[in-house]
Amino acid sequence: MENVRIEKINLNSSQRLKVESFLSTFNLFLDKDVEYTIVAKKDEEIVGTCSYFGKILKCFAVKEGIQGEGIASKLITHITNKLFDEGIYETFIFTKPKNKYIFKGIHYHEVYATDEVVLLEGGMASIEKFIQNMFKKSKLGNEKKAALVMNCNPFTLGHRYIIEKASKENDKVVVFIVEENRSLFPFHVRMDLTKKGIEDLKNVKILPGGNYIISSATFPSYFIREADERLKAYTKLDAGIFSKFIAPIFHIQRRYVGTEPYCNVTNEYNQTLHEVLPKEGIEVIEVDRIGRNDKAISASFVRELIKAENWEEMRKLLPNSTYEFLKSNDAKEIIQKIKRSDSPH
Repeated sequence: MENVRIEKINLNSSQRLKVESFLSTFNLFLDKDVEYTIVAKKDEEIVGTCSYFGKILKCFAVKEGIQGEGIASKLITHITNKLFDEGIYETFIFTKPKNKYIFKGIHYHEVYATDEVVLLEGGMASIEKFIQNMFKKSKLGNEKKAALVMNCNPFTLGHRYIIEKASKENDKVVVFIVEENRSLFPFHVRMDLTKKGIEDLKNVKILPGGNYIISSATFPSYFIREADERLKAYTKLDAGIFSKFIAPIFHIQRRYVGTEPYCNVTNEYNQTLHEVLPKEGIEVIEVDRIGRNDKAISASFVRELIKAENWEEMRKLLPNSTYEFLKSNDAKEIIQKIKRSDSPH
């Protein structure tokens, strides 16, 4: 290992192509969203690489035949030290189950595994402590609850309808808002609009989803090439983590979801919840979305209307709080992003 050195890669140069070529020998590729990439070199040959986006380490590979030389440890240590310098003390790795022992050997801990993927956590991350702390901060009791997981990008009358239905049918309801800032509406805006949109429903609590409610945008693509396989792996992992860790601590007995006529990701996710959650004693209730003019109300449709500047139609699909926000100066930058996007997410 003495003659192995670690180098940072300029992702906007031809160096990126060399990393992509190296990863391709493992049937992997370099995710488009990586922020920082390093390589291990031995006599000018790339023998290993690792990248990160946010708190997530990804696109990791070490040349076959030299995995026992400590190169993996050197790569991961470099990345985690870089993140530590940036004030990020919790890290996560999605990888194939066969690779999990590499990371366990350098102090990563398994969170949850499916046949296709395993999630590991490192540094100060601890799912048990995180969920317990989230529950304590929520000031919720031990009564049985219903739950919803939503992105609310933005909050619509469709979201309101499903939450209100759950509110009428249960003593207490928890709504987890996906926390990652991978949506056109930032997390703090989505949280605020959701709270304002249901403030009259006194038995509903809105909480940030945290690190362990995973969005399809965060789930890596680099080691599962086929979109359908990647989607299935993501939904099984997320549903498994919810049922094993979140539901027991929050005393969740029911999970409400909305039907989704336009989004394959949501449809697949709902199907997986039906497969996974009842086995853990959690009832899944799928609610038909309300519509206007024979079209279901959805956040994606609202974003299309924003892009088309169809304010009259938009007003029919939104609570006053969301509509007023969109008409305010605070929404100008978000609206411009939506208009610039090829396909609003």
